[in-house]
Amino acid sequence: MITDTRTRTRQTIIDIAQRHQRGGAGSALAFLAERTTQMAWLDLSPILSPIRWAVVGAAATRLYMPERATRDLDAAIRAEDAPAARKKLADAKFVFQGELSIGGATWRAPNGQMVDVIEGREVWWRDALAEAQTNRDAQGLPILPLRYLVLMKFQAGRVRDLGDITQMLGQADDATLDATRALFKQYAPADLNDLESLITLGKLEVNSEQSTVNSQQ
Repeated sequence: MITDTRTRTRQTIIDIAQRHQRGGAGSALAFLAERTTQMAWLDLSPILSPIRWAVVGAAATRLYMPERATRDLDAAIRAEDAPAARKKLADAKFVFQGELSIGGATWRAPNGQMVDVIEGREVWWRDALAEAQTNRDAQGLPILPLRYLVLMKFQAGRVRDLGDITQMLGQADDATLDATRALFKQYAPADLNDLESLITLGKLEVNSEQSTVNSQQ
C-alpha cells in the first residue's frame, strides 16, 4: 500500500512538472554549478570502523548540486551491520532517540547533532557503500554515489527527493546518466520511464538557463 501511494505521488508530481515547466525558468548556471561544504558534519568513521557507512540525504546532495541547509545528518549502513553499529554508537555516548519507519534509528551525538542512521536492506547497499569509500566530498566524508542516491531518493518518493533528483540528474554527464539507467534496469525496471521523465525535467532546467545566458552574450 505504501509503495503504491509513493508511485502515484511520484507520477502525479512528474505529470504536473511536465505540464508547467517552461524554458527560461531555471536557476542561474553559476548557482547550479556551486559545490560547497559550508556545513561541517560528524565523521562517523572513527566510531563505526570497520563498518562501512556513507552520507545520504541533503548532506550528500551537496556533492552533486548546490548545498542547502539541513539540520540532521543522514547516514546509511547495511542492515546486517546494525546490531554492531548500534553498540558502537551507544559506546561513543550517542543517545538513542527512536526508530525510523524506513528502517534504522535516530541518535543524538555528544555535541547535540542529530544523526539518522538508515539500515539498508536492499541487496544493492553492499556495492553502494563499498563504492562510497572512495567517493568523498571536500570534508572527506564518504558520499553515496549519485546513481545509488537517486535510486534511494526515488524509492522514498517524497516531493523534496524528486526535486533533488531532477536537479542532480540535470547536471550529470552522459556516463553518469547511463550508469543510473543501468542500475534502475537491474533493481527498478518498472520505473525506468519515470526516471527518464525526471532526467528530461532536469536537463530542461539546465538547458533553459544555458540558452538564456547565451542569448545575453
